[in-house]
Amino acid sequence: YADGPLHSIIALDAIRKSTEGLVHDYSIRLSSVEALASTLSGGNQQKVVVARELATNPILVIAAQPTRGLDVGATEYIHEVLISLRDAGVAVLLVSAELDEIRNLADRIAVIYDGQIVAIKAPGEATPTELGLLMAGHSDDSVPEEV
Repeated sequence: YADGPLHSIIALDAIRKSTEGLVHDYSIRLSSVEALASTLSGGNQQKVVVARELATNPILVIAAQPTRGLDVGATEYIHEVLISLRDAGVAVLLVSAELDEIRNLADRIAVIYDGQIVAIKAPGEATPTELGLLMAGHSDDSVPEEV
C-alpha cells in the first residue's frame, strides 16, 4: 500500500489515461484534466457529457435537446457526433423543438401531438409549415398542400 488503500481499489493511472484520451478525442478545451467540469464553458461542459456517455459504446443514444443553449461551433460539433454515431450503426433518437436540426439530421421524422405519433415523414418530404401544423394537432390528411 505504498500509495494507500485507495490506490489499490481505484486504478487512478487508468482513469487519468482514459480521461486524457477523451479530452483529446472530443477536443475538450481545459487547463488540466484535473479541472472541474463546472469551470468549463458551456460547449466544453456539453462535450464532457457527450464523451462520458459515449465512452460506454452505446447501441442506442437518446439525444434530447442536445444543442439547446450552445454556440454555433459546439452545435456543429454535436451534430457531427450524432451523424458519426448513426453512420457507425448506433440507433439515435433525436428529440428537438428545432425543426432545422431535425430536418438536417433525421432519417425519419415522427411528429408527436398529445402523446401520440400523428405522422412519420421523410425529411425531404415534409415542409416546415406541414410539420408545424402537425405539431399543432392538425391530422396528416387535414394539412393543406402547398401550391
